[in-house]
Amino acid sequence: MSKKFSPTPHDSVFKQFLSEKETAKDFFDIWLPDEIKSLCDLDSLKVESGSFIDSEMKNYQSDILYSVSTTKGSGYIYVLIEHQSTPDKLIAWRLMRYCMAAMQKHLEAGHKELPLVFPILFYTGEKSPYPYSTDWFDCFSGRDIAEKIYTKPFRLADVTTLEDGEIMKHKRMALLELIQKHIRRRDMTEFLNEIVTLLSYNYYTDNQVITMFNYLIQEGNAKKPMEFITEIAKQSEKHEGALMTIAQQIEEIGIQKGMQQGMQQGKAEGIQEGMQKGKIEGEKQASMKIARQLLEKGVERDIVKLSTGLTDTEMSNLFKD
Repeated sequence: MSKKFSPTPHDSVFKQFLSEKETAKDFFDIWLPDEIKSLCDLDSLKVESGSFIDSEMKNYQSDILYSVSTTKGSGYIYVLIEHQSTPDKLIAWRLMRYCMAAMQKHLEAGHKELPLVFPILFYTGEKSPYPYSTDWFDCFSGRDIAEKIYTKPFRLADVTTLEDGEIMKHKRMALLELIQKHIRRRDMTEFLNEIVTLLSYNYYTDNQVITMFNYLIQEGNAKKPMEFITEIAKQSEKHEGALMTIAQQIEEIGIQKGMQQGMQQGKAEGIQEGMQKGKIEGEKQASMKIARQLLEKGVERDIVKLSTGLTDTEMSNLFKD
């Protein structure tokens, strides 16, 4: 019988050994820095399932992920061990991706804070020592700039804190910033003059203007959007055509809504009228049935007519097919 060999024997034996908890504890005791090891409650060590790792990266992974509780109270630390038998110049970036994936899965599990994920590269290749950097900043062509970007707080463009006068100086961004700053807070008709001023600078294409005013109508709280846009159109020669197109759309939508409401109202009234007619017709049929039964029993015609409320014509038609 032929032997079955693993297509990745180095990875297989690595995972077989490191999947055992006691073996993993010895590994951590040897390779974890003291400051990280002091945070780990190794008795809580647990191998995480493969589903914990980002599915998009499974085909490129030969790693094991462990979770441990911290010695400082609630929280988790994950230790990610990547086995590598051939050098990879971008291994530091791969490890960073794996760490981010583990953090994301941690959040998806219902946790509210990011965990620490400590990556370790376990190398057993022929080329020695490992030839590439394990500092992910070395994966960038411009390390200095990368460090400035990724080791400092990200830049915040908080439009809500800007004065309107400052926004008006922001050239082609001004219209977007002004409207998005106030669209949830103010009646946008209050900014008619500012909008007209910005449109007069000829910064914007008709497509941008149409998109912006459709957004303003959908999300804003202008009390009279038709009048608002028409007035801006009168004062904005370049974009008058685009703005009037929007105004016409608003008018058409208003007409369609009116027609729809009228149809719905008419439909409701028609149903009500039909029900009323059906009720009357049903009562009439019941009265005629009673009248026939009374006449067949010999009750006088005048008494039957008076009792059922039928007319002379209806009485005459009682026994007609």
